[in-house]
Amino acid sequence: MLNELYAQTEKKMKDHVEHLRHGLSTIRTGRASLAILDGVMVDYYGTPTPLNQVANLSIPDPTLIVAQPWDPSSLSAIEKSILKSDLGLNPANDGKVVRIPIPALTEERRKELAKKVHHVAEESRTHVRQARRDANEAAKKLQKDKKISQDDEKRSLDHIQKMTDGYIKAIDDLAKKKEKEILEI
Repeated sequence: MLNELYAQTEKKMKDHVEHLRHGLSTIRTGRASLAILDGVMVDYYGTPTPLNQVANLSIPDPTLIVAQPWDPSSLSAIEKSILKSDLGLNPANDGKVVRIPIPALTEERRKELAKKVHHVAEESRTHVRQARRDANEAAKKLQKDKKISQDDEKRSLDHIQKMTDGYIKAIDDLAKKKEKEILEI
């Protein structure tokens, strides 16, 4: 009973950390990374489609991403979708490919991105704490329904707290690493 509760709680917490890891990969640093374009949706014949499904993406050098569409008629749609995204990128369409230069980040933009990292990490911490709260309530209910003893309840609350602390630390480590990447010049 408790092992099942622990497994469910651990899965929820792990999912929130993975969600954070993916979310942080979409926040750009000064170097080119295809992950920053993950959220870009292209209006492809009236259907919002992820950029990586309408074009071949490559990084020929650390400050440039090249999008080569499979359908050349979608060049302008790709360019527009990148401009509309809040990534601060200015794509250039040469008739065959869309070149997306990755400009060096200004100090102000670095600080903005660091704040965004803090915000995303805090959301993940909140989700992990919610998972802890749900698990604690479930353990208390099991004790109230006389399915586990008070000692088992106390041990389970301690175990859930240790799990929570571990995942909060993982979130903090990911956020610090990303912030360091952003703030390094």
